[in-house]
Amino acid sequence: MKAAVYDSKLSSPDRLVEIMEVPRPTPVAGHLLLRVLACGVCRTDLHIVEGDLPALLPRIIPGHQIVGEVVDVGTVRLPLGTRVGVSWIGGTDGNCWFCRNQMENLCDHPVFTGYSVNGGYAEFVLVREDFVFPLPGPLDGAQIAPLLCAGIIGFRSLRIAGVLPGERVGLFGFGSSAALAIRILQFWKCEVYVVTRGKAHRDSATALGATWVGAEDAGPPVQLDRAITFAPSGKVVIDALRCLRKGGVLAVNAIHLDQMPAFDYDKLLWGERQIRSVANMTRDDARDFLELAQQLQFQPRVTIFSLVDAHKALAAVKNEDESGSIVIVP
Repeated sequence: MKAAVYDSKLSSPDRLVEIMEVPRPTPVAGHLLLRVLACGVCRTDLHIVEGDLPALLPRIIPGHQIVGEVVDVGTVRLPLGTRVGVSWIGGTDGNCWFCRNQMENLCDHPVFTGYSVNGGYAEFVLVREDFVFPLPGPLDGAQIAPLLCAGIIGFRSLRIAGVLPGERVGLFGFGSSAALAIRILQFWKCEVYVVTRGKAHRDSATALGATWVGAEDAGPPVQLDRAITFAPSGKVVIDALRCLRKGGVLAVNAIHLDQMPAFDYDKLLWGERQIRSVANMTRDDARDFLELAQQLQFQPRVTIFSLVDAHKALAAVKNEDESGSIVIVP
């Protein structure tokens, strides 16, 4: 089968993945073989292939926002042709303290799709049967793919921030995840204040009905009850913290952060403000979000790349060339 492979010995800044012929995975007990219909491209994929996250394997097929069709079930009984979704958490040990206490997103021995096991930048992928999700309604696979990480993790970020209906919520950065989160916030009757660099992202936030939109050096005209940062920048975290009211909560939606600058505790954190990191997601997050996405009839804006152009898809995410989500369709 064809796959876009990250190889630490072959990768270069101009071409982060190479198209190769690799063996088609063989089904094993408890797993499903999927024909990949679409795979969203996430900034986490970029962190993996650029080395921001430590390499777990010398070669890996990235991709963890997978829409696939079941073509072989091993020992699992699931109808062939069933369409399912796969996300970043591809498995947990089920036995550690965190798994036993309903915090599987913090599992001590997790499986990460496209990082510790091969992912969806390929024609086929092997996944654990207990970590796939039934997919909502008739949506096209390319439109569902971004929901499977950007959507789920954005939804979890709102939960971690403790957002309540009608509150003032700031979104700092406005890529794929924030563009999906704004729909939920509007459904909850929240006021949404967007701070982001890049005119295209500001235009997108305005078109999606944000209450207020400003450039990265601007501050919302009101104090915020909650804020979520989507950029891998410590400076953005401090900018968001500066906008919080006393008792407000900031959720940092980033698997990697460049560096956290020093800041004035008395002015920015004192007053029972909180900073909380967002780590991965749970299967309950996925199921709850996908149900909500179906209810709200999510139809994210996507730009499609072919598998052979996977390196261009990654570059589009890095350079923020497109508004909305980037999706690879083999």
